[in-house]
Amino acid sequence: MAASRKAQPLSENPPLSKELERQVLAMRRFNRFYTQKIGILDDSRTYAPFSLAETRVLYELAHRDRVTASDLVRDLGLDAGYLSRILRSFARQGLIAKAPAPEDARQSLLTLTAAGRKTFAPLETASQRVLAPLLQRLKPDERAQLAGAMATIERLLGGGGKPAVKLRPHRPGDVGWMVEAHGRLYAQEYGFDPSFEALAAEVGAQFLRDFNPECERAWIAEVDGERMGCVFLIRKSAKVAKLRVLLVDPRARGLGIGKALVGECIRFARQKGYRKITLWTNSVLTAARAIYEKAGFKLVASEKHKSFGRELVGETWELTL
Repeated sequence: MAASRKAQPLSENPPLSKELERQVLAMRRFNRFYTQKIGILDDSRTYAPFSLAETRVLYELAHRDRVTASDLVRDLGLDAGYLSRILRSFARQGLIAKAPAPEDARQSLLTLTAAGRKTFAPLETASQRVLAPLLQRLKPDERAQLAGAMATIERLLGGGGKPAVKLRPHRPGDVGWMVEAHGRLYAQEYGFDPSFEALAAEVGAQFLRDFNPECERAWIAEVDGERMGCVFLIRKSAKVAKLRVLLVDPRARGLGIGKALVGECIRFARQKGYRKITLWTNSVLTAARAIYEKAGFKLVASEKHKSFGRELVGETWELTL
């Protein structure tokens, strides 16, 4: 009789923490949802007569000027032998052409032939036919939010650098977001009570009611299509502008958003002929105070006050332009 042996574990990897296990399950659930939505499990129907992998290779060849087999293995994560079989099949069908790479004769540059482009055209149309209806039933801001979320996934899982930050003028709905974000974040980070959200609502209402585009602006900072910051510059007098409601979401700190928003205020104020920018803040807002100081603002007055459920020190800062 053979000697009995202890059962070997299926994996030598350490067990997952409960939190990571929940996150893995959430990712698998999303993968099942998304693949069903775009019909990826039935690629024979969507991309016939090609498989999903073959379609991806054709897509890369159709949209890139200089690509080698090594590039495709790296960028698509395909097995080199599997890719080689795909390329041989394409060559037999007259879909691709090869030419020696000028910088390395051992490598071949791959291109689609005229027949290859003609073959790929309906495949690209098929992708648009699948995806367009999913997007068309969403509102414009929902499409932007979806695109931003996908860009975030790509950046995080791809190990990319910092995301792109976009500053834009305010649009309908942005001031409401500003009020909600101020109420929520200041309660979480500084313990402010609901009266602070009421103040933010008053500032927002006054801005919308009296907004003069000739001498006032609001900027919204977006990261991957999602609102992550804001600031207002309003007219206090003919020569003095007031900076208000500067905010950066904690998830986007470290990207230079606060500096960029204050910089836009300064640039616009100079362009419109203001001689001074003033602002009021509280000493507990250390990150904002650092941004103001680096931008050249000077602390000109401070006073203790009890507001928003806390004992605070209010500060007035000014920048001479």
